[in-house]
Amino acid sequence: MTMPLIHPQALVDPRAELADDVEVGAFSIIGAQVRVGAGSVIGPHVILTGDTTLGRNNRIFQFCSIGEISQDKKYGGEPVTTTIGDNNTIREYVTIHAGTAQDRGDTQIGDNNWLLAYTHIAHDCVVGDHTVFSNGAQLSGHVHVGDYATMGGFSGVHQHCRIGAHAMVAGGSIIVQDVPPYMMVAGYPAKPAGVNSEGLRRRGFSAEDIQAIRRAYKTLYREGLTLREAREKIAQETSPFPVLEILLHFLEAEGRGIVR
Repeated sequence: MTMPLIHPQALVDPRAELADDVEVGAFSIIGAQVRVGAGSVIGPHVILTGDTTLGRNNRIFQFCSIGEISQDKKYGGEPVTTTIGDNNTIREYVTIHAGTAQDRGDTQIGDNNWLLAYTHIAHDCVVGDHTVFSNGAQLSGHVHVGDYATMGGFSGVHQHCRIGAHAMVAGGSIIVQDVPPYMMVAGYPAKPAGVNSEGLRRRGFSAEDIQAIRRAYKTLYREGLTLREAREKIAQETSPFPVLEILLHFLEAEGRGIVR
């Protein structure tokens, strides 16, 4: 039977649950309610606290803080959690806060994400799979980020906003409304900047699907239609192009209104 490789200068609560092959670096602190899955590496000077679960094969670099209570003044000590999936890379100085009772009570991050240095994920956020957060990207509370979304460096997202799947947010952008799937946005406040065509090509989207998404973009942003009229027109395209169903579902859900 193997045992976790814990540096002698790390502090790991004996009640924490670490898989047999987990590595923990010097001066890291792991609390009593923390669970870490197999193959994960916790670097030096990392804080894992609260009711926090990390899946398998995560790499946490130095000086990260994960599972700490939120910065929400309404938080009153209720039981809350932080849940992180598998195969995530979390670079230096990333901060991830636990949920609050006023929302889902859990901050959730999926699988295969890259959170680069100084990223902040606030309370009750939900981040999907295969996302990339460039250095200094910041999420306020209650933000939802879809699969394969890319957040540019030093971008910021207002609370309760949604970032759709495969969307790209340019560096330095400030998001105050929802960003639909497949779209690129840029600016302060962010405005539409076209379709994330290159990202879609890299992920294997066909030329026909990308062209259908471009037509949907024109419907949303170039034809002078109301959002309801645009949704109805895009709905007519979903039968030959199921890829548009993700966009249509996003537009039909309640939110802060889309970037327009």
